[in-house]
Amino acid sequence: MAEAIWSVGKVAKRCGINVSTLHFYEQQGLIQSWRNAGNQRRYKPEVLRRISVIKAAQKVGVSLDEIKRAFESLPNNRTPTVEDWQQLSKNWQQMLDGRIAYLQKLRNNLAGCIGCGCLSMTSCPLYNPDDQLAEIGSGPVLLDQAEQLAGVDR
Repeated sequence: MAEAIWSVGKVAKRCGINVSTLHFYEQQGLIQSWRNAGNQRRYKPEVLRRISVIKAAQKVGVSLDEIKRAFESLPNNRTPTVEDWQQLSKNWQQMLDGRIAYLQKLRNNLAGCIGCGCLSMTSCPLYNPDDQLAEIGSGPVLLDQAEQLAGVDR
């Protein structure tokens, strides 16, 4: 049986994305195509699975760089199998658990002090005399520390 080849439009429609997104993914090295005799892009059907993995990972907050590294870790940069997906999702789970913990802490303490160093909040649980937080860093240092403790990558 001959291997099916898919046009850019067919892949975009099937995946629910714009053609420009396909071009972007290809430019980023996440998917591959080849050119036919008429210089039109063509894709193997397995590109649908790669795009599905990309979209699923992005929905839970995995960056394109992280997705690309995961794809590159596969033998011969192949399309993820069911077993590959299980391993990829397991690897991302720890990162997501850290993000969830950070977001829960942020949600629970949103009205409290973020450690910005402004010294103006009357309800701030930290007085921060002489702006001691400046020694730690700039911006919302307490939130940044909470994020680091939760193991969240930026």
